[in-house]
Amino acid sequence: MKYILVTGGVISGVGKGVVSSSFGAILRACGLHVTAIKIDPYMNIDAGTFSPYEHGEVFVLDDGGEVDIDLGNYERFLDITLNSDNSITTGKINQQVIAKERKGEYLGKTVQIVPHMSNAIIDWVEDVASRPIKSDGDDDDTPPSVPDVCIVELGGTVGDIEGRPYTEAFRPFSRKHHGSFCVAHVSYVPQPASTKEHKTRPTRQSVKELQDCGLLPDLLVCRSENPIPLPVKEKISSFCNVGLDEVICLHDQSSIYYVPLVLRDQGILEYFQKRLCLEYKVPLSTNVLSSWEALTKKLETVRREVNIVLVGKYIKLHDAYASVIKALQHASLQANYKLNLKFVNAENLEVDAEKTNPDLFHESWMTVCNSDGVIVPGGFGKRGMEGKIAVIKWCRTLKKPFLGICLGLHAAVIEFARNVLGHKDANSTEMDPECKHPVISDMPGHTNIDMGGTMRLGRQTTVFSKEHMDYSVVRKLYGNRKEIKERHRHRYEVNQKYLQELENNGLYFVGHTNTAPQETNVWKLAIVVARNGRR
Repeated sequence: MKYILVTGGVISGVGKGVVSSSFGAILRACGLHVTAIKIDPYMNIDAGTFSPYEHGEVFVLDDGGEVDIDLGNYERFLDITLNSDNSITTGKINQQVIAKERKGEYLGKTVQIVPHMSNAIIDWVEDVASRPIKSDGDDDDTPPSVPDVCIVELGGTVGDIEGRPYTEAFRPFSRKHHGSFCVAHVSYVPQPASTKEHKTRPTRQSVKELQDCGLLPDLLVCRSENPIPLPVKEKISSFCNVGLDEVICLHDQSSIYYVPLVLRDQGILEYFQKRLCLEYKVPLSTNVLSSWEALTKKLETVRREVNIVLVGKYIKLHDAYASVIKALQHASLQANYKLNLKFVNAENLEVDAEKTNPDLFHESWMTVCNSDGVIVPGGFGKRGMEGKIAVIKWCRTLKKPFLGICLGLHAAVIEFARNVLGHKDANSTEMDPECKHPVISDMPGHTNIDMGGTMRLGRQTTVFSKEHMDYSVVRKLYGNRKEIKERHRHRYEVNQKYLQELENNGLYFVGHTNTAPQETNVWKLAIVVARNGRR
C-alpha cells in the first residue's frame, strides 16, 4: 500500500480537496486502484449538524454517512463509492478511544493523546486504506478491488491546535512506511496588489511549521491567482529544501477539471512513479488523460447557453449547493450547453420583500423571469419558504421547467395543495406543526430528539409506479428502468392520506420506495410529476 498525505498551509480553502482528487484521478487513469480518506480535526462526530455556512453542503454517502463536501469531489473524480469510515473526525476518534477506556481495554493505563489517540488514528487509516472499493460503473456482481494507493487529506492548516494529534500520528507513520509514504503540502503564494510580486514567505513559514511537527514535505503544490514565474519557483525550492521538480505551481483555473492536466504537465506522474515506486498498468507513453482533455475541450467550445435560476436560502455560500451545481454543470455539458447559473435568495421573492426592499424584489423576479428553468434545492426551516412556494406557483402556471429537490419538492406539494386543491392552510409539519392540512409530515421512527444521524439517510431504492410508467419523463431520463437507487437525506415526506386527492387533481407520484405503503401513514415520496400542464 502506498500513501499520499495532503496537508495545507497559510490559509484554509486553498484547494487541498481538488488537489487530492486530482492526484487520485491521475493515478486511476494509469490503471491503479485508488481510495481516499478525509480527516477533519473538529470535535463533531460528523458533518450532519453543521450549518451550510460552516463548511458548505453536507455530502451524503451510500451508507448514510454525512460528510464533508471534499468526499463528493473524491467520488466524482475517482468514480468510486466511499463510506462513512472514509471520513475521520476528532469526534469519532475520541468516541472510539473513550469507548475502549470504558471497557478497560487499555489495562489501567493513563489514556493520553500520545500514544492512544495517535495510535487510534493510524489504525483507522490503515484499516480503511486496505478495504476493497467499488467503482461507480461496477454492477452488484462485480467484486470490489483492493486499493494500490490511499490519499489522505488532512483538513485545516498546519499549525492549527486541532490538527496537532494528526501530524504527531503521521510522524512515526512516515518512518514505518518509508518508501511508500509521500507528503504533499499545498500552500498559498499571495501576490499583493501593491507590489504585483509573488511572496514566498508564507509558504516558507508553513513548511517550517510542518517540519516542526516532524514531517518533511516531499512535494510542494503552490497555489496562486496568477502563474508563478520560474525565479519564484526556484526560490521556494531553495528555501524549502525540495527539488525544483518537486515544486508544482498551480494557479487559478477557469474550471477544476483543468487541474489534473496542469499537474500532469508538470511531471506529477513521473514524480509519483519514482517517489513511491509505483508500477503503472498503463504506459506513460500513452495519453492517460485523454478523457480529461476531451472534457476540457468541450468546456471551451460549447457556445449555446442555458439560463438556470437556483432559488435557495444559503446562496451567500455557493458551496452550500455544491452537488447540485456540479450536477447542473455535468448535465448542461452532456447536452452541449454552457450553464449560466444565477442564484436568487428565496426571501427576496416573498410579498413582504416588495414592501421592505422593492428594488431587490423586482430584480429577483426579473432574474427568474429571464431563466429557462428553475431549481429549488433542499434546506431546513421556514425562512424563505413562502418565496419558494411563490416561484413554484409561477413555474406551474406559466409551464416553466422546474425541479424541486428535498425541501423544494415539499414546497411544490404544498403549493399544489394550496392553489389547486384549495387548502389555503396546507403546510409542512416542519413549518407549522399545528397546520390543518399537513400535506408534508414527519416520518415515523425519525426522532427529533437527537438531530445528528436521525434522518432518513443513504442510498434507497425507488420503484416506478406501473400505473404511471408510460408518461413519466423522469423514468425515461433513467433509461426506462423499473427501479433506481439514489441517496436521501430528509426527515419529512408526503402525507399518504392526501395522495389520492392530489393525484385526482393531476399531481402524480410516479416513484416510491420499496417499503410497503401500509407500514406507515406517509408515502415515501421520490418523484413527482403532474400532467395537463400543471407541473
